[in-house]
Amino acid sequence: MIHRAQRRPLHVLFLCTGNSARSIIAECLLRQLGGEAFAAFSAGSSPKGEVHPLTLRLLAEQGLSTADLRPKSWSAFGTPDSPLMDFVFTVCDHVAGERCPTWPGQPVTADWGIPDPAAVDGSDAERMLAFRAAFRTLEQRLKLFVSLPIDSLDRVALTTRVTAIGRLRNDTAQERAS
Repeated sequence: MIHRAQRRPLHVLFLCTGNSARSIIAECLLRQLGGEAFAAFSAGSSPKGEVHPLTLRLLAEQGLSTADLRPKSWSAFGTPDSPLMDFVFTVCDHVAGERCPTWPGQPVTADWGIPDPAAVDGSDAERMLAFRAAFRTLEQRLKLFVSLPIDSLDRVALTTRVTAIGRLRNDTAQERAS
């Protein structure tokens, strides 16, 4: 079981390569869906210079705050003075195959990889569809995640559940969240 020291929020880190689209979207969604029970962070193995403009546009359209969003290196979260993570989720397949840092505190980890919307070529409308698809998938997975009885699950059960959430396709996630 994850025991929260003095009932602090559970810290969740979302990782991707560039930290400009999927991980940023997940961070913003968890801030909204998780309320005060969670503290959301995101980072990348090779962060881009800026958050992808379509990420910012999509988040604004969804009414999510884009204040203070910036790509960050995952090395910023592996230092002794970093927030202690309870969960670390990779949201792109590329990072899942990379050698990740050792996270202090041994957080529960899972791969929630989804296709990179920033890699889609085409018109602005086609590209925005890819960003919306990534958003929907992450939203459904995070709805399932925040509904887990985290305080009553042991580490093995919790790892099994968050891993299963990452394997759900968007249509399955939508059915389970309903």
